[in-house]
Amino acid sequence: MLAAPGRIEITRIARRAPGPGEVRVRLEGCGVCASNLTPWAGPDWMHFPTEPGAMGHEGWGVVEALGDGVQGLAEGDRVATLFQHSYAEADTGPAEQVVRLPAVLDGQPFPGEPLGCAMNIFRRSDIAPGQDVAIIGIGFLGALLTRLASQAGARVIAIGRRPYALDLARRMGAAETIPMADHQAIIDRVRDLTGGAFCPRVIEAAGAQWPLDLAAELCGVRGRLVIAGYHQDGPRQVNMQLWNWRGLDVVNAHERDPAEYLRGMREAVAAVVAGRLDPLPLYTHRFPLEQLGAALDATRDRPDGFLKALVLP
Repeated sequence: MLAAPGRIEITRIARRAPGPGEVRVRLEGCGVCASNLTPWAGPDWMHFPTEPGAMGHEGWGVVEALGDGVQGLAEGDRVATLFQHSYAEADTGPAEQVVRLPAVLDGQPFPGEPLGCAMNIFRRSDIAPGQDVAIIGIGFLGALLTRLASQAGARVIAIGRRPYALDLARRMGAAETIPMADHQAIIDRVRDLTGGAFCPRVIEAAGAQWPLDLAAELCGVRGRLVIAGYHQDGPRQVNMQLWNWRGLDVVNAHERDPAEYLRGMREAVAAVVAGRLDPLPLYTHRFPLEQLGAALDATRDRPDGFLKALVLP
């Protein structure tokens, strides 16, 4: 439980029996999401302590109990979940919010929610072969999108803060990398790379005001600006004159419909099984559940070589 800003407490409670239409999953692990960082900092609207396991929404594990009426699942099935209390040893939720994992993935971590998020954002980006695609923010999500876009035949221009992230982007298929340092220098470089046309697709995956401003500047006329960053710390301002003048299509690519989440998760399973995606090298840090606080700190501070933390019960 998040007991107070910046303080985790471990407690023992009874495992909840699944109700009708629910399953209980014995968790093998849960990814740590950057969206946890605002609650971790303790904003005014937070109430403490949180519910047990709260904030954890990237879980995977093995079905250990079935509620009445559940069909198509059995005890022992390995699944990724969309449950919301997975910083724990077990989590219970609707059977319709799990995706079965094939045996070929046995033993591999599979935080289905962020992998599915990448697939959904990629689909909504509508990337075609030969396009110039700028991706701003090379974290876990940006790295996955770099791989997907380059495999689709696009020329990816990856823009990130850290040398480690830019090296990773090159390994994931980026044709060009640019340090995210000087605003005008980035614009000038992309202008040069694209012959003055800028990019028909730009994906903002940083979740902050400056990268959002930069993303619009890098979009060409009638380009598509895809907002993949999670903007949760307050309102944003946009250069509506620029958006209007260039006739940009702006896509907020986060999904809130569980059916779309699950669609992306199934596509992620298929992509990993087929070898289109290999997320294993992106899970750079692993922590026991008792060190969830350290995992959240690492997600916030991003030490050299950090990309994605997993918490393992």
